[in-house]
Amino acid sequence: MNTEKDFSPLTPNVVRALNDKLYEKRKVAALEIEKLVREFVAQNNSTQIRHVIQILASEFALSQHPHSRKGGLIGLAACSIALGKDSGLYLKELIEPVLTCFNDSDSRLRYYACEALYNIVKVARGAVLPHFNLLFDGLSKLAADPDPNVKSGSELLDRLLKDIVTESNTFDLVAFVPLLRERIYSNNQYARQFIISWIHVLESVPDIHLLDYLPEILDGLFQILGDNSKEIRRTCEVVLGEFLKEIKKTPSSVKFAEMANILVIHCQAADETKLTNDLIQLTAMTWMREFIQLAGRVVLPYSSGILTAVLPCLSYDDRKKNTKEAASACNNSLMKLVTPEDDKDIEEERSGSTESPAGEGQPKMEGDGNDMLNASQESVGLSNISFFTPASSDRPQVTLDLDGIVQVLDRHLHDSSTGMMTRIAVLKWLYHLYIKTPRKMFRHTDSLFPILLKTLSDDSDEVILKDLEVLAEIASSPAGQTDQASSCDITDNKLVLNVPEGPKPGQQPSTGSKAVDSSPSTPSMNSYFYKFMINLLKRFSLEKKLLENRGAFIIRQLCLLLHAENIFHSMADILLKEEDLKFASTMVQTLNTILLTSAELFQLRSQLKDLHTQESCALFCCLYRSWCHNPVATVSLCFLTQNYKHAYDLIQKFGNLEVTVDFLMEVDKLVQLIESPIFTYLRLQLLDVENNPYLIKALYGLLMLLPQSQAFQLLSHRLKCVPNPELMRTVEESKYMDTKKQAACKHSSHTQVDSNELLQHFDRVQSKHLQVRHQHSACASDHHDRKLM
Repeated sequence: MNTEKDFSPLTPNVVRALNDKLYEKRKVAALEIEKLVREFVAQNNSTQIRHVIQILASEFALSQHPHSRKGGLIGLAACSIALGKDSGLYLKELIEPVLTCFNDSDSRLRYYACEALYNIVKVARGAVLPHFNLLFDGLSKLAADPDPNVKSGSELLDRLLKDIVTESNTFDLVAFVPLLRERIYSNNQYARQFIISWIHVLESVPDIHLLDYLPEILDGLFQILGDNSKEIRRTCEVVLGEFLKEIKKTPSSVKFAEMANILVIHCQAADETKLTNDLIQLTAMTWMREFIQLAGRVVLPYSSGILTAVLPCLSYDDRKKNTKEAASACNNSLMKLVTPEDDKDIEEERSGSTESPAGEGQPKMEGDGNDMLNASQESVGLSNISFFTPASSDRPQVTLDLDGIVQVLDRHLHDSSTGMMTRIAVLKWLYHLYIKTPRKMFRHTDSLFPILLKTLSDDSDEVILKDLEVLAEIASSPAGQTDQASSCDITDNKLVLNVPEGPKPGQQPSTGSKAVDSSPSTPSMNSYFYKFMINLLKRFSLEKKLLENRGAFIIRQLCLLLHAENIFHSMADILLKEEDLKFASTMVQTLNTILLTSAELFQLRSQLKDLHTQESCALFCCLYRSWCHNPVATVSLCFLTQNYKHAYDLIQKFGNLEVTVDFLMEVDKLVQLIESPIFTYLRLQLLDVENNPYLIKALYGLLMLLPQSQAFQLLSHRLKCVPNPELMRTVEESKYMDTKKQAACKHSSHTQVDSNELLQHFDRVQSKHLQVRHQHSACASDHHDRKLM
């Protein structure tokens, strides 16, 4: 530095001392500068004061020579001390050159800069707050300084600045938040410690309302929560906990919507191998739970995004038990927010609500699209989902993002990796939506239907049960009734659907549920019911394992959820037109076993047991026509309905049929069923030999069909127990016989069953089966001959 240059009012001795490499000489010079500035303050000579500061800044602090820079720093600190309370008038000129030295490559010089700034701030106190952003920016750099002395000095300055901010009521939070938002994303451990400590301080000051700006920094806080340092994570947990407490105290002032996106992102663990991600996810899920409970229906427009985050967590194991429980609470709370009011938006718009146009969250009208029912549903990709489509601020009511919710639910059903509990939750959501918002949901039914049918092949019984509940609701909801003609043939006058008596199992009574008529002849099923039955049978036909392993289970549950008569009547009607005769025979055998053995079908068996009404006769005829695909099942149906003469006539025709091992096994099973409690009444009727001759003949017919197996012995022993009619005759028998004859005449007059026509139908169906079997045999034989050649 040119020492001959004019640095007045600084004397040459002072200038030389400031440039000296020894700290003691620079300190002496600083004391001289302090004395000089005090004189200028006494004289109120601000021009000279600024001139001294300007010389120290430009000629020393910003000099190329390191010792000159050190002298400039100590000189500026001396100026500040001399100025005292008046230092606030010159803070910009005092602070900026010192902050520049924070970036110096010499660690000693950075330490002296930190020391100089400490003295400047200590004197100015609250006057430094207008320059807080500059100070914070400089401190955030020193917090990550590799030199321990510099770091120690910055911590002293940091504590001083925090004390000043805590004491002040003029802190400019609005100006500070953008800088905080920028610095909070630092990956440096020390910088993160510095940031989180400042947030903790600001959050604890009553006059500083940092909660208003939480959306600006919440994402950064969750990033810091994933830090490798246990101490930083603990501090961040404390800060987030304090914020959550404050949110609970004053929920009305919280910007829930602006933070929902952030929570959704952090509720989804990006890397499950990192333990810190578990903490982030649990904390975010806890916040989400509180948000839903505090904000209520305000979060409904964001429900699709929330479900995207929450649903996968429901399948976590015990290692993430807390996260799973929080996710379950979120899911249940969100589901409760959906009410029948969410199904009324369209009606309100139609009634003349023209104040606000349809927003993004408003579901779009779609056609009925019945022809799309069997179309394959493509999986909806994550990129196609608009997680958050908040309702317009002009709209007074909150709009449910139903389209978004359905897309998320549909995607989870299509994803083969989705856990069992998640699939159950998805199906519960669909059922809930069909109950609460049926009209809007039926726009999505054609797209949901294929995947709901596919879910019947799930490995979990609980998933299948929930799936059946959804399908049963679709099939019976009045909202699903369409005026258009179905793509299926439902015009057959033999198909009469009946109303279930009482509410369906598991269904909660609600304003969104349908009113059920108890009349047994009123149609209650909508146009989707018959489609459901067709598609269910088609699935059984394509998936033989499904029919074998779960067929009976599915049909029994449907009989509980819907009326058993409707299920059997419609399936029998569909099977009557089935072209795959082998499948039709297998399906009839399955249905017959369910009819005869399941406790769920007690009422239907009772209805068929005595064909006293026209409805029961029509049902018997409907079942009989399809049961003809399986001769043994047809006989068992006649036994159930006490049509013993018809059963005998059928058994007489068995001589003309192709008796196979499978056929004999079915007869064997029928004999076992005759010995079961279901046919107790039939066994008791063997006592009345004279009035039930065809029952005995039919049983002897079965006996003659069987080889001398265990079933043969069982039935033979039973028939040996049939009493001699002469021994059973009593004095009162004549009166009893008259009564029985009258009852028989009355019974025959009500049944209105054309036995001859039914027998002819049986012959026609069995002829088709024989023809198909011979064709298959011929093809197999021809194929074998070709292999030999």
